[in-house]
Amino acid sequence: MIQDLEPVVRAHPFFDGLPDELVKFLTGCARNVRFDAGQMIFRQGDPADEFFLLRAGRVSLETHDPARGPLVVHTLEPGEVLGWSWLFPPYRCYWSARAVERARALAMDARCLRRKFEERPELGYAMMLRVGRVLSDRLHSARLQMLDVFHDGDK
Repeated sequence: MIQDLEPVVRAHPFFDGLPDELVKFLTGCARNVRFDAGQMIFRQGDPADEFFLLRAGRVSLETHDPARGPLVVHTLEPGEVLGWSWLFPPYRCYWSARAVERARALAMDARCLRRKFEERPELGYAMMLRVGRVLSDRLHSARLQMLDVFHDGDK
């Protein structure tokens, strides 16, 4: 059975407030994906061809330290968005992502979306605002983590 993805896309918090017409327009770029616990979703430096709307499970954003191995930078929960490098040249992943537990997501095809943004600039603008909010939230989270690390180091 093929699932109509429009209501699934519409239900994701990332698209709150996006007009129905634009949700319908971008749904053609979406597909359901599943990741098993421990599975790498993408690696730092990989082409950024998709971004993911997490629906279930948890995913860690990681960087690699040669001395210590993978370091978790952030853990994503259902309702969050994974990946923003698809929006900015050179379209390469800045982080690695791994499923912490079995995860389900909508994968959004980046090339498809960028073409649609050219056709409908208001969609591109709406998406940039949403991605900007994600970037701002992640930077704030990273800042708080750094403060915790520095504060713990003072003890």
